Amino acid sequence: MAKAENLQMPQGEVKEMRLQEALREALRYEMARDPRVFVIGEDVALFGGAYGVTRGLLQEFGDSRVRDTPISEAGMVGLAIGAAINGMRPVVEIQFCDLLPLCMDQITTHAARYYYQTGGRISVPLVVRNKFGTRPGGGPSHSSCNHGAFVHFPGLKIIIPTTPADGKGLLLSAIRDPNPVVCFESHHLYGVKGPVPEGDYTVPIGVAAVRREGKDLTIVTCGGMVLKADEAAVALQAKGVDVEIIDLRSLAPLDKETILKSVAKTKRAMVVDEGSMVGGVTSEIAAVIQENLFSDLKGPVVRVGAQHIPPPHSPPLVEAILPSVDGIVGAALRLAEGKRK
Repeated sequence: MAKAENLQMPQGEVKEMRLQEALREALRYEMARDPRVFVIGEDVALFGGAYGVTRGLLQEFGDSRVRDTPISEAGMVGLAIGAAINGMRPVVEIQFCDLLPLCMDQITTHAARYYYQTGGRISVPLVVRNKFGTRPGGGPSHSSCNHGAFVHFPGLKIIIPTTPADGKGLLLSAIRDPNPVVCFESHHLYGVKGPVPEGDYTVPIGVAAVRREGKDLTIVTCGGMVLKADEAAVALQAKGVDVEIIDLRSLAPLDKETILKSVAKTKRAMVVDEGSMVGGVTSEIAAVIQENLFSDLKGPVVRVGAQHIPPPHSPPLVEAILPSVDGIVGAALRLAEGKRK
């Protein structure tokens, strides 16, 4: 995947690791650097996290800084907000994004608004990590993609790391940010390997990455869909369609400049997201593109997303409701050829 010149990783030693290992590296580095940072959540201590992200941190930093909590998402986030406004830097792990509605009030009504309610006197340096992504066997309660819902609330920053390098750099930025940050980690990407710079480096929140450069069509996407978009781009290249891929990395703030610069060049845009298209990420980005570049477009902004139903258990049904490589390729070809559905 190509990268924009201003988004190159820092020079120096790198280590090959998976995304969950890179996230753990960020936590370990920042906990060693800043004694205010602590981690709480269900099974984050003894078990090492449902996905292994916090493995070994209990042994390294002790139970005063890595602590298991009762099964109460509202309780753990409420505790973390209190700690944050008193000078600490809490990182809360919510095992599944399906459980975020259980602490929605704490995140969106309290954490997101304290800075504004107090005239800038109180900030909430809180990070809420969670897993999202529809997967076989996860079913309606443990396999959702509700990341788009949180974009609606001002005062929150929303990040979605794709590469291991971005996982470490974005999480370090999030922990150091004075504002509340919700980090959505794709289930499909935890095992993906990549080079990660050692030591201290950050990836700025609110800056998208150009993963692949092209001239015929822009695909705007994030999370696990970046890999599907890249696979589709390879297939489209063989059919004579040169695709540019924008990996958002951050939904709030949204890097409109990078999106619009790319679409102004290609004149065609497609937005791909794992979540539902109803009131979701695809709707917002499509509106931004059409409002700013309507007269320049050679076709309508095409949206590709999941069907608007609860996630099923059955593996074939999961595949049926999610965006596929073939679906992306077909929609891109119709757009490139000027055809509607």
